[in-house]
This record gives sequence, C-alpha cells and structure tokens, in this order.
Amino acid sequence: RRRREGGYLSVFLCAKMSKLNAEILKTAIAEVIKGAQEKKRGFVETVELQIGLKDYDTQRDKRFAGTVRLPHLPRPRMNICVLGDAAHCEEAQKAGIDSLDVEALKKFNKNKKLVKKLASKYDAFLASQPLIPQIPRLLGPGLNKAGKFPTVLTHNEKLVDKVNEIKCSIKFQLKKVLCMGVAVANCDMDAEQIRQNTVLSINFLVSLLKKNWNNVKSLVIKSTMGKPQRIYG
Repeated sequence: RRRREGGYLSVFLCAKMSKLNAEILKTAIAEVIKGAQEKKRGFVETVELQIGLKDYDTQRDKRFAGTVRLPHLPRPRMNICVLGDAAHCEEAQKAGIDSLDVEALKKFNKNKKLVKKLASKYDAFLASQPLIPQIPRLLGPGLNKAGKFPTVLTHNEKLVDKVNEIKCSIKFQLKKVLCMGVAVANCDMDAEQIRQNTVLSINFLVSLLKKNWNNVKSLVIKSTMGKPQRIYG
C-alpha cells in the first residue's frame, strides 16, 4: 500500500494533471455549488468523486490501495470511535470522542451481528497500539471485512490531531468492480478548496494505476443530492 502526505501541490502530483481540463473542472464545481445553494438541505452535502476505470483485470492485475491526506477537511461530521486503553479512553472522553475500552469490547464476544452494528455506526476506528493484536480475538474479523480495521494510535500522538488526520484522509481501493466513489469535499467549502481536494485526489489515484491516465475511463463529481458533472472521459 502506498501513502503520501503533505506537499499537497507537489510537482509530482501536478505533473499528472495534463489530461484534466481546468475550465471543465471549474464549471463542474460551480454547477455543484449552485445546485446545493438553490435547494438547501437539512445537512451539508458531500462532494463525491466517482471514478470509472478501464483496461484493468481485477482477477489478474494487482489490486491497488492507497491513502492520501487532503488539504481541506472533506467530511467534518465523520464518526470516529477509539478502541482504547485507559489513558486513550480518558483523552477521548475529554475531547468528546466516542470510545470503548477492553471490557466493553469483551462484551461483543465475537457476536457477528453486534460487531456489524458497531462497524455501521462509525466511519472509522482508532485503537491503542497494545490493543491492535487483541481486536481479532475480541471482535472477530467483522471490522476488517467492513474495511474499517482500526488505525494504530500511540501515546506519542495527540488523539485530536490523529482524529483530524483521519478525517482529512481518503482511501482508494480497487475491489472486484471497475468503479468507485470517494468523498473528496463538501458544499460548505469554496470553489478553490473543492478544486484543490479534487485535483489532488485524482492525481493521487492516477499515480496508483498501472497505466496511469490510460486506465481512467471517466471522472464525475456530484454532491449528495445533486446532478452528476462529468469532468473527464
């Protein structure tokens, strides 16, 4: 797996934007924002990047996975739970972040339904380093199957900073189909913030692909309730 952080507009990433038309992207973002403003919802709409791939054999070609940290928080209301030791649970409580200690995890007793319910309640999990090896024994494979196995949390890191890092990070992972969707922004952002997040996301994805842009069939952005806006393909 590959992970790149910082240097959001690095030469490496910008070099791959050549096939993305800046004017088309600018117009698409304007339409997404306009649609969200014209019909206000009772929540902040997420802006999703929808990707269609081509010339990829999911059975034979190596499936990629990569995480990149975006400069602007795409999902501020992202739900995160800490599976922590006493110190981390106390820190989480002070920060208003949900947490479960070892005793609470033991009560799940590998119950598939309970673990599935836990996985669906949260978008991501953090776990104290000593607890990581215990999670499969306490919860079974449920979190891993849901693609939500916890990120390691050490005592050298500030919990709030780690939570914000996860909220700013997006993951691309090829599974059995050649299409995927990732939340890259939200409609409370201005056009430039949406553009920066979108461009960085696309260029990072392209860097993961075997044939780079030659594997990209289509790119679309859309808000949660809005119309899709094609930006490539």
